[in-house]
Amino acid sequence: MRIDKKQLEIIEQQIQSCTLCVLASTRKTAVPGFGNMNADIMLIGEGPGYHEDEQGLPFVGRSGKLLDDLLYSIDLSRDDVYITNVVKCRPPDNRDPKSDEIESCRTYLDKQINLIDPKVIVTLGRFSMARWFPGVRISDVHGEAKRFGSRIIVPMFHPAAALYNPQNRPLLLKDFGRLPKYIDSLNLEQQGDQESKSTVEQLNLL
Repeated sequence: MRIDKKQLEIIEQQIQSCTLCVLASTRKTAVPGFGNMNADIMLIGEGPGYHEDEQGLPFVGRSGKLLDDLLYSIDLSRDDVYITNVVKCRPPDNRDPKSDEIESCRTYLDKQINLIDPKVIVTLGRFSMARWFPGVRISDVHGEAKRFGSRIIVPMFHPAAALYNPQNRPLLLKDFGRLPKYIDSLNLEQQGDQESKSTVEQLNLL
């Protein structure tokens, strides 16, 4: 299903002018998100950092370069996916986002998810993971897909975790390597549903 670009632009404008939490008073630029609005994969990080706050785009620092490499490893680029964060404004000094700040941005994230309607959501880091996987450790569940309705959620380490702890990089590469299989599985399932529906429609005509 193709979406109206105007609808996404309205959400972005709402984010740019948002004053729902204290982050609005310290940000330079809000960071709504970037990418393909018809993407099968949505990546959700934690929050903008210094470079993101300067440029208004998600994942443009060292973590962004690694994210590009991870996408390239499965023959994708950021033009093929949609990238956003659980909070749209940079927390001061890159501190962790607070629960009330995440909640303030939740409506915007909900709108983005509902509008783009990705087949797979990849959570990058524990704060985005917590929405779908509360009370678990990312080291215990990374790369393991879980079904939520018609969508698959896949928790992964944040790319920054691989920068600070290089032993996490092979784990991220392996987890990203599973994504095409998840997409193929959903496509086959959708194709089967459509064929079943077509068969029922044909039988109803007899």
